[in-house]
Amino acid sequence: MTSIPSPARTGWKLQLRRVWKYRWIYFLLIPGLLYYLFFRLGPMTYLRIIFQKYSPQLELLGLPSPWMNPWYRNFEVFFSSPDFIRLLTNTLTLALLNIAICFPFPIILSLLLNEIRRPAFKRGVQSMLYLPHFVSWAVLASIMMLLLGPANNGIVNSMLKAGGHEMIPFLESSRWFRPMYILELLWKESGWGTIIYLAALSGVDTQLYEAAVIDGAGRWKQMLHITLPAIRSTIVIMFILSLGSFLDTGFEQIYLMMNALNRDVAQVFDTYVYEVGLCGTFKPVRDVSTYSYAAAVGICKSIVSTVLVVAANAFSNAVGEEGLF
Repeated sequence: MTSIPSPARTGWKLQLRRVWKYRWIYFLLIPGLLYYLFFRLGPMTYLRIIFQKYSPQLELLGLPSPWMNPWYRNFEVFFSSPDFIRLLTNTLTLALLNIAICFPFPIILSLLLNEIRRPAFKRGVQSMLYLPHFVSWAVLASIMMLLLGPANNGIVNSMLKAGGHEMIPFLESSRWFRPMYILELLWKESGWGTIIYLAALSGVDTQLYEAAVIDGAGRWKQMLHITLPAIRSTIVIMFILSLGSFLDTGFEQIYLMMNALNRDVAQVFDTYVYEVGLCGTFKPVRDVSTYSYAAAVGICKSIVSTVLVVAANAFSNAVGEEGLF
């Protein structure tokens, strides 16, 4: 009497055959997996320091760092610190501006690029929009200094001064920091953000547009009733992913833009963690280790980002859209 293989065993065999069939594609995943293993999951083993008064000297000698008493001392100091409200306000303001302006801008840009009918011209425009993404923030900060710096080395202010107008402190004023932050982010990343949306637009059936033209629909109605619904699921998934980095306002950009004159609106969680934990520019209280305190601040930001992703995914599934999981 022959035995019938179980469905679970058959399923595993089928999955293994598929993996072996596309083994070279899975092989390409190895560098990315190693990156997340060593630089993302690896540091998680040291999260214990947020409950310790961490001392590198003791760790090098093989001695354990003393535990905090109470264990939530680092969080208590952070939430009661006057810096907390300022950091939270600055970070949330930049994050909301990023979501409200920088997130929909690549979608609008993709829709405009999709309307270009000359392939050569379209490819040229796309290349020009992609190039700023490959410029480092250090180079971009130097360019902005040359363009918008003081009158002695800034082109715009030199022209204003020569024309008898009042100079504008673009890079030194708290008032201008947030507009400059958004403009730099739009210029650098908007073109690169159109790649996924243009890929989704390329999969829209052209027969739908032909049928719409026969029915008398113009370009505007075609975009509203065909193009946008076709990429709606892509927009939802990208929005959920963007919430994962909601509080990640960009350390390099802000740190290069920040100075003593705009620090009151420029200081965010990322720059605060760097200055406290690595630079040691100031210490919150005497009985708290700067390393442990900085780690506690960083983990708070990560927890909030994780909660936002899970909540946004649950809301997406609740309204009938396809989420991440």
